[in-house]
Amino acid sequence: MIKIKRIYDPPASGDGFRILVDRLWPPGMSKEKAKVDLWLKDIAPTDDLRKWFSHDPEKWNSFKSKYKKELESNMGLLHKIKQIEKEKRIVTLLYAAKDEKHNDAVALSAFLEKLG
Repeated sequence: MIKIKRIYDPPASGDGFRILVDRLWPPGMSKEKAKVDLWLKDIAPTDDLRKWFSHDPEKWNSFKSKYKKELESNMGLLHKIKQIEKEKRIVTLLYAAKDEKHNDAVALSAFLEKLG
């Protein structure tokens, strides 16, 4: 099972294995408080894509399409997440964005779901 959670929300026992999927460390968040098991910054959107998107809901569909192309060239990291999910059963993808519906973790989760 893959869950999504904002890193600023308190860690919970039901989070399972916590993976930060942002390229930048979240501002104001200490490593102790974050309780991140793995930081996969290379699975995050490139800086160019992230800056272009800028969490604009009107660009969401284009962002997902462009991010999917980036993810397809990073299949090794996608398989790594799927392997962790297989071993740990629960994986929580952590993100820092304020927008809970339009962020890289939401797009990544949907892509991972299609991988099966």
